[in-house]
Amino acid sequence: MREYRKLNTKWAFSKEADCVPETMPENWYWVNLPHCWNAIDGQDGGSDYYRGTCYYAKEIVKSELPKKQQYYLEILGANSSADVYVDGKKLAHHDGGYSTWRVNLTDSLKEHSLLVIAVDNSENQTVYPQMADFTFYGGIYRDVNLIAVDESHFELDYYGGPGVRVTPVVKGEDAEAEIEVYLTNAEPGQTLVYTIKDREGNTIAEECRSAEETSAALHIPHVHLWNGKKDPYLYTAQVMLKDGEEVLDMVSLRFGCRTYEIDPEKGFLLNGESYPLRGVSRHQDCWGLGNALLPEHHREDMDMICELGATTIRLAHYQHDQYFYDLCDERGMVIWAEIPYISSHMPEGRANTISQMKELITQNYHHASIVVWGLSNEITMSGTSTEDLLENHRLLNDMVHEMDKTRLTTMAVVSMCDIHDPYIQIPDTVSYNHYFGWYGGSIEMNGPWFDNFHKEFPDLPIGVSEYGCEALNWHTSDPKAGDYTEEYQAHYHEELIKQLYTRPYLWATHVWNMFDFGADARNEGGENGQNHKGLVTFDRKYKKDAFYAYKAWLSDEPFVHICGKRYVDRVEATTKVTVYSNLPQVELFVNGKSLGKQESAEHFFYFQVPNEGESVLTAVAGECRDESRIRKVEKFNEAYRLKEKGAVLNWFDITEPEGYFSLNDTVEEIISTEEGKTKFLNVIDDILSRRPSEEEEGAEEREKEPILNDKMLKMLGSFTVLRMLGMMGTAGLEAMTKEEMLEINDVLNTIKK
Repeated sequence: MREYRKLNTKWAFSKEADCVPETMPENWYWVNLPHCWNAIDGQDGGSDYYRGTCYYAKEIVKSELPKKQQYYLEILGANSSADVYVDGKKLAHHDGGYSTWRVNLTDSLKEHSLLVIAVDNSENQTVYPQMADFTFYGGIYRDVNLIAVDESHFELDYYGGPGVRVTPVVKGEDAEAEIEVYLTNAEPGQTLVYTIKDREGNTIAEECRSAEETSAALHIPHVHLWNGKKDPYLYTAQVMLKDGEEVLDMVSLRFGCRTYEIDPEKGFLLNGESYPLRGVSRHQDCWGLGNALLPEHHREDMDMICELGATTIRLAHYQHDQYFYDLCDERGMVIWAEIPYISSHMPEGRANTISQMKELITQNYHHASIVVWGLSNEITMSGTSTEDLLENHRLLNDMVHEMDKTRLTTMAVVSMCDIHDPYIQIPDTVSYNHYFGWYGGSIEMNGPWFDNFHKEFPDLPIGVSEYGCEALNWHTSDPKAGDYTEEYQAHYHEELIKQLYTRPYLWATHVWNMFDFGADARNEGGENGQNHKGLVTFDRKYKKDAFYAYKAWLSDEPFVHICGKRYVDRVEATTKVTVYSNLPQVELFVNGKSLGKQESAEHFFYFQVPNEGESVLTAVAGECRDESRIRKVEKFNEAYRLKEKGAVLNWFDITEPEGYFSLNDTVEEIISTEEGKTKFLNVIDDILSRRPSEEEEGAEEREKEPILNDKMLKMLGSFTVLRMLGMMGTAGLEAMTKEEMLEINDVLNTIKK
C-alpha cells in the first residue's frame, strides 16, 4: 500500500543563485517548508517585493525511502511556476501557484540524488494571476511529500487528483454513491473493494469487483444529509486495489449527500429548504508569514468565521489548501471555489485558465461544501469584454459542465461592467463586486442597483461577491467615506446588512474581506502594503466593530458588544455609542446609572451618552455583559486622525493655494468642472505617454482603453487624487514617482475650485 513521507525539513534555499546545482551548494541557507520569500517585502508597501526565480535543494537517499516500485514527488503549492530537477536533469514544469501537482521520480533517483525545485513568481503573459489587488507571494508555501507506491496504483499523474471520484445522488430517503476509479498499471486478476462508511466508521455498503470494472454504484439506505452548519454529516468512500489478499493501494475520500438549488427569486436552497448564503471572502495569508500557513492558522481563520455566524465563504481568488476545504466540509460552510483568472484578460493565458480549472475541479470534486465553480473575477477591469475574452469564458463554462454535471458556474463582475455585457450571460449565476459608499457613489445605491438588475434579468440569479471598506485604528464621531475610521466601516456595514440581508433573491453575499491581507501595491490608510477591508486585522489579534455587526445578524451564540473601544478620548458633551447584540433588548449603564433599555429588530442599538470626565460603559443583554470606557477631552486627539501627508506622503510637501485644487482634493470635486477634468486627465496621460513602457507590447491597447476611464473615475470619486495615485499599482500600473505627482499637483494648483 502507498506510503507518504513529508519532505518539509532542511531544504537549502537561495534567492541569488542563477543556475541549477548538480551537487548540494555550500553557501545557501537552510529553510523548512512551508516557506515564503515575500513574507516581509510582500506586506510593507511600495510594490517592490521580489519577483523572480529562487531555488530549493534537498538530498534524497533512496535506501531511506519505503521499498516500493514507484516514487512520486507531490507539491501542494509552489507559486507561481516551478521546475523540478534531479541531479541537474529537468523532469517537469508546472504553471499555476495554488494547486497540487506531482512528478514521477522513479527512473531518476540514484542512491544519493539532489532534488532541486526552481520556483518563479516573476511577471509574464501566460500564467495567472498577473494583475490583482493582492501580493503574489513566491515560495513553496505548502507541504511537499514523497509518495511511494506499487507498480499498480491509483492514478497520480492526472492534474493532481486523488484517482477516485465520488458522485453522491440523493434518491428520496436513500442515496446512491457512484464511485469511479482511475488506475495505473492494473494487472489481470486484481480486484477493487468499494466501501462506504458512516461518520462513526461503520461499513454501510461494500462491493468487490474486478479491477477491470472501474466504477460502482453503492446504495446508502436512510441517507443522512449534509445540511450545512446545521448538520455537516460526512460519509467516507474507501477503495482498495488488491492482488489476492494483499492491498496494493488505497484511497479514502470524505463526501456529503445533499441537494441544492439556486433560485433567481428564492436564493439558495439546501436540501429543499431556504438556506441564505451570507458570509465572507478569504485570502490565505497572515502577517509575517505570507501565504506559508500551517494547520493552526487555517483552524484559527475557520474558528473566527464560524464565530461570526457565516454560512458561506468565497475562497478568493485561487485554489486554497486542501486542509481548509476539509474544514469547510466539517464545519458546514457552503463554498465558492475559483481560479485566479482575474482583472486583466491575457490572450496568451487561455491554456493556463483551462489547466488551473481542471486542477481545481479534479482535486476538489468530492468536497460537499463546494457548490459553485468561479470562472473569473473582475476580468473586464480595463474595459469591456473582447471576443477572445468571451471565447475563453465559453470554453471554461462548457468544460466545467462537462467535468462536473452536479454543480453550477459563477463569476465576480467588476462594478463598472455594464449589466448588458454579453459575458455576464455565460455562467449559471453571477455576482457583482460593488463598493458604493467607498469607491464613489453612496451607500444607499447598493440595494436599488441589485433591484434593477433583478428586474431586468429576472431569470439570472444575482449575488454580491464583494463589498466593503477600509478601517484602521483611526476614529471619529463624524464618520465619512474615505476616512479609514473604524466608525465609518461599522456604519457602512450596518447599512449594507440592512439592504442586502432583506433581499431574499440575492443568491449569496460575501463581505470583502474577512481578514486584512497583503497587497504590496497599496500605499494608503497610513499602513502600506495591505488591504484593510477585513473585519479582522491582518495579525488576527483584533476584531473590528463591523465583525460584531455581522455576528449580531448571523450568530446564534448570545452576545453583546459595545463599539468604539479604541475611541476613548471624545470632545463632544454628548456622544453616540453603538451597541450590537443578537438579543432583542439591550440596557446601557454609565458609571452604574442606566440610560434605559432599547429594543431593535435590526440588532443595532444607538445610545446618546453624556460625556463627562471618565465614564465606564456597561451594556447588558440577557446574561451577557460588555464594558468599555470614554473620556471627555477639550481638543480632538490627533492620534485618532489619519493625516494624509504624514501617513501616505512623507517625503515632500503638497502646495495648496487657497481657492485652488491640489492632490489633497477628491477626484469627484476636480472632474466636476470641465477645466478640472480636462487638465487632470491630460497631465496623467502625458506622464504615462513618456514612460518607457509605452514602447512595450500592449501600449496601444492601453491608449484605447485607459485605466482612468470615466467609469473608473466615477468609482474612485470620493478618494483624494493623492490616494487614488497611491492605488495605481492595484490597477496594474507602475506607481507614480515623487516628481510625477508634484507635476500633477502643479497643474491642479492652476484650477480654481
